[in-house]
Amino acid sequence: MQITVKCYATLAHLAPEDGMLSLPDGARVKDVIVRLAIPDGEVKICFINKVLVDEEAVLHDADLLGLFPAVGGG
Repeated sequence: MQITVKCYATLAHLAPEDGMLSLPDGARVKDVIVRLAIPDGEVKICFINKVLVDEEAVLHDADLLGLFPAVGGG
């Protein structure tokens, strides 16, 4: 299957160059995080097709996955 991945803020440099990622059927959000070499604990919010999910959520062909780090201010 093929999905679109968007990484935001401090994760943006880890996103696939063209935004597309090929994965086996049954892949989960956590599989994408590992594949993109995002360090453990860096992803705080995940969305699939604009719906909040956790890292155990299963992805489907043509999904749009958004990954967000913790955001802080000062």
